[in-house]
Amino acid sequence: MKRLIAFDLDGTLAQSKQPLSDEMARALASLLRVAEIAIISGGDWPQFDKQVASRMPVGARCEGLWLMPTTGTKLYRFNHDQWRCVYAELFDDSEKAKIFAAFDEALRKAGLTGERVWGERIEDRGSQITFSGLGQQAPLAAKETWDPSREKRGALQKALQASLPGLSVNLGGTTSIDVTRAGIDKAYGLRRLSEESGIALNEMLFLGDALYPGGNDFPAVVLGVDTVQVRDVVETMAVITGIIACLRP
Repeated sequence: MKRLIAFDLDGTLAQSKQPLSDEMARALASLLRVAEIAIISGGDWPQFDKQVASRMPVGARCEGLWLMPTTGTKLYRFNHDQWRCVYAELFDDSEKAKIFAAFDEALRKAGLTGERVWGERIEDRGSQITFSGLGQQAPLAAKETWDPSREKRGALQKALQASLPGLSVNLGGTTSIDVTRAGIDKAYGLRRLSEESGIALNEMLFLGDALYPGGNDFPAVVLGVDTVQVRDVVETMAVITGIIACLRP
């Protein structure tokens, strides 16, 4: 029996950058009655607040919800009626400058510098630098058709790995690439979660839509945590319903 259910966010619990639906928010509130929940994703806290924290129903057991922005390099808990940061591991200025320069060079070589974008394309999230192929505010329809085969991001990932040895470079969401310090990925986040919560890794179950090699959920597979690959939000909802039925006393 699992004590904690961990989730990816975009493509798993919600559409890219979109808030949880009312149905999903209610499903998570129901799941919190029988298990702890963790959400680990590349977005920073403001995105988590918009997509998850502010969407939880009144009366939900938020004390059992572990929110882990920027691939687990930050942790937020609900305490005394507000969300509080437990820890945050940040890049220094020289590390950030090197990563931005590597992105600029990789995009130039790939011929991806002249595309139309909506909002910021390379975002400093403190403990993570995230590239969004069409910008942070791109419409979902445009994002879904930009790189469905992951060929563009796969080529950029290889170039970045060559120019940023010692850093983790993983694909995430629909159009994004996340760069963190060496060893910082969802496996790291799950290990930190185990340390902070006291819940063993074998008592966790992880759900994500990018559990393929190179995907930013794949480190959970390598870590040995039990995982469930989901195709989309609809499938996640079905899995949550099944988990609640299994765990309900």
